[in-house]
Formats: sequence, structure tokens, C-alpha cells
Amino acid sequence: MAGRGTVKASGNFNASADAEVLYKAMKGLGTDEDSILQLLTARSNGQRQEIKSAYKTQFGKDLISDLKGELGGKFETLIVGLMTPPLAYDVTALRNAIKGAGTDEKVLVEILASRTPQQVKDISAAYRKEYDDDLEEDISGDTSGHFKRLLVILLQGNRQKGIQEGTIEADAQVLFQAGEKKFGTDEQTFVTVLGNRSPEHLRKVFDAYMKLSGFEMEESIKRETSGSLRDLLLAVVKCARSVPAYFAETLYYSMKGAGTDDETLIRVMVTRSEVDLLDIRSDFRRLFACSLHSMVKGDTGGDYRKALLLLCGGDDA
Repeated sequence: MAGRGTVKASGNFNASADAEVLYKAMKGLGTDEDSILQLLTARSNGQRQEIKSAYKTQFGKDLISDLKGELGGKFETLIVGLMTPPLAYDVTALRNAIKGAGTDEKVLVEILASRTPQQVKDISAAYRKEYDDDLEEDISGDTSGHFKRLLVILLQGNRQKGIQEGTIEADAQVLFQAGEKKFGTDEQTFVTVLGNRSPEHLRKVFDAYMKLSGFEMEESIKRETSGSLRDLLLAVVKCARSVPAYFAETLYYSMKGAGTDDETLIRVMVTRSEVDLLDIRSDFRRLFACSLHSMVKGDTGGDYRKALLLLCGGDDA
């Protein structure tokens, strides 16, 4: 997936010069938001970290604190998100999802279904280091039933590698027996199989399942399960098929309908801008017959919109 992000490291990069630009943009009366967003969306996260330390060295001030003091609202949330290292960003998002008022299950689903096993292990380790708490215990304490079990399985980051040719048919059969074939669903089977197999293997299982049952795996899950378990199973299946397509859909539904879910919009744009946003854009165009750029443009405003459109990196109209 290397190089499928819309944001790339800047070629002739000078951290001290960038720090100077940001300092001037916030100095004196009024803030030059435009300079801030133009600069930060044109640097990689690694470069932003260098700018942050250059800023402290040159001015004896914390760049994040200064940005928070000068900016506000969704624009501030987006810019601070861009300034946060990716691992720390995921860790903080999970912590807030668990420790806020009521559990934000959407965040748990999105992060744990879409990150690689190694990323999940890194997240757990960083979470313990940052909060001196166990992520699995925190999530277990806040969730229940099969939803909790599948989250715990995903948290182990121990998915099988590659395709196990010998078990494709058996896996499909077991899922068929557990769902479509009998009245009432054996959720544990879905949780165990979908949580433990590799994406490549699951894609083969989904094909075999379709032949057996006449249904796509997603259709069966929608019919047989409900609530947060259903959301998580669907996310796992969609991510096994295609992570960019999953995020294209996540972005679409964050903006579709009454009111924009800005938290989700910001989280996806920040976390995917250097990973696979180019692929997300082309899946978005294919799935929804409009461009991500045009939808963001129609659904947001001001500096917030400007920064999001720069992260978008172009229009696929």
C-alpha cells in the first residue's frame, strides 16, 4: 500500500523555516489560518513532528498549545489531529471512546476492524505506556456479549497468515450451518471465524459461502445479527474485502443525510491521508457516483473545508 496517500513528505523541507511561518501566522492580532492550513496539509506527519520540535527550540513554546489557543472548533480538531503521530492518534481516539460519557462503539469498531494485527499490537502497547491501563480490560469493562468477544479476539492481533486452502470449504460450511441454515444464529461461530482468519483467506471463504447459501456474507450478517455486533461483523467483512472501500463508505455515511458526523470525517481524513486516501477516493467515486471532493465541499465550510479539500488532494469529478 506504499505511497497511496494523498499527503506526501515535502521535498525541500526546512523545519525551522516552517516553524517560523507558523509562529508569524499566530503572532499579533488575528491569525493567518490560511498559511497554517496550507503548510500543514503539505507536510507528512513525520515532518510535522520535526516542525513541532523546531518550534519549541526557536520560540520556547509548544506548537500544539499555540494552535489550540488560536484556532477553534472543527478546524482546530482537524489541525491538532494532523499534528498528532498516528499511533498516538489511535490510542487517544480509543481512550476517549471508552472513557467518555457512554462508550463510542463506532470508534472501537472502526479502529479495531481496519488496522493490521501488528498495528493493533502497537496500539495496545502504546495504550499501556500512556495510561498505565490495559486496553483489553478497559474495552471488556465497557462492552458485553459477542460484541465484546470479537473485540477481544481482534485485540490479540493474532490472525492466521495467508490462505489455508484446506479450511476454506469447512469455514464456509460452518458459517452456513451457524447462520442461514438454522433458525436463530450461532454468533460465536461468526465471531471465531471472522476474527481469526486473514483477509485473503476470508475473501475465499466469502466466495464459497455465496455458492453454498446464495447470499453474500454481508446480507446474512444483516439478517441474522443486530446492534453493535452486527456493525462490527460488517466492518470486519468489509475490511477483509477492501479497507479503502470500507473507508469510502464510512466517509460517505459521515456526510450523507441530516448533519455531518464531523468526528468520523476528521478521524478518517487524518488517519488515511498518508495511507490509502487515493484508493479511498477512487472507491468512493465508483460506489457513490460522485467524488469525495465534491461531497466534502458541499458538506463543510470555511477553513475546515479548505483544509479537508487539500487533504483530499484533488477531485475525481
